[in-house]
Amino acid sequence: MADALSVVPETRRDALTAILDVLLNASHVVLTTHVNADGDGAGSEAAVAAWLAARGIPVHIVNPTPFPDAHLHLVEDRAWVADAQTTEGATALRKADTVLVLDTGEPKRIGRVANGLAGKNVLVIDHHLPSEGGFTGLVLQDQAACATGELVYDLLTAAGVRKPWPGRILEAVYTAILMDTGGFRFSNTSPRAHTLAADLIAQGVDPEAVYRRVYASVPLTRIRLLRHALETLEVDPELPITWMTIGRQIMEALGTSSDDLEGIIDHARSVKGTEVAILFRETADGSTKISLRSSGSVNVNAIARAFGGGGHEKASGALIPQPLDEVRPRLLQAVRDAVRAAGAGFRSPADVE
Repeated sequence: MADALSVVPETRRDALTAILDVLLNASHVVLTTHVNADGDGAGSEAAVAAWLAARGIPVHIVNPTPFPDAHLHLVEDRAWVADAQTTEGATALRKADTVLVLDTGEPKRIGRVANGLAGKNVLVIDHHLPSEGGFTGLVLQDQAACATGELVYDLLTAAGVRKPWPGRILEAVYTAILMDTGGFRFSNTSPRAHTLAADLIAQGVDPEAVYRRVYASVPLTRIRLLRHALETLEVDPELPITWMTIGRQIMEALGTSSDDLEGIIDHARSVKGTEVAILFRETADGSTKISLRSSGSVNVNAIARAFGGGGHEKASGALIPQPLDEVRPRLLQAVRDAVRAAGAGFRSPADVE
């Protein structure tokens, strides 16, 4: 264990040791992540599930919303996946003595799964900003990590998993890091992110194959949804704010799901001169989902938290139980105030040549 821990950042070692002790002595582990799991949450779950199963520890992935189809190939045994709204999911959660929450530190972000935590060992591995009212239990929450996948890499390293790791684990961890760094483009792309990616590739990950699965296997319905979203593109007449809006009717008409929204907001952020990009989405129950991205000094996490959400300083979101027409003007005003507070000299993307 000492040799394995020597390559794990010192600030994470004690927490990882404590979490490993609980996991390796568990009789049944449930893994979960935030609603509308992304590549980081799903990849982290798939990697940990494969590792626990290989050690003979019963494991299930029980998410508050369905496991994303785009990442199901990462899961070694699909029988492990039991969504929270199903009988299988409820049964798995009831039987588990340990729950590992990945890629969020906020109970409200795991939806109905939070109702089944009483009396269980609760563990958290996350790289987001800690917030008040978090989980009670062993917590490793480190913003210095480029992704929760980086912390899972450290978990497996601390556990002494012999290299090369199994193929599913390698691809799952690589996918988690790849997607949460935006293909190694975002500001959280640290030197260590590249170091870990290099190690995963040296162990056997095929970067081109992962690219094809993640970025080059897009269903036609997703392209049609993107076309609609681009038609709604708006820019603030005075400030560097760009936004798009997707109503529930178009998603129903196209037969798309939340998985198909992956990366759409990046098109708004890519507009020259944009400091803050926003995606408004009307959900099936009439609530409003907002996604926020910052290209500069504006802390969108603070904005999201004011609306009951959270995330990172440059990438955050919130689910607001109010109609789109009510939420949009309030959110836009909050963003305008934040942009103005961030400093002078900003102007509308419409005025940038």
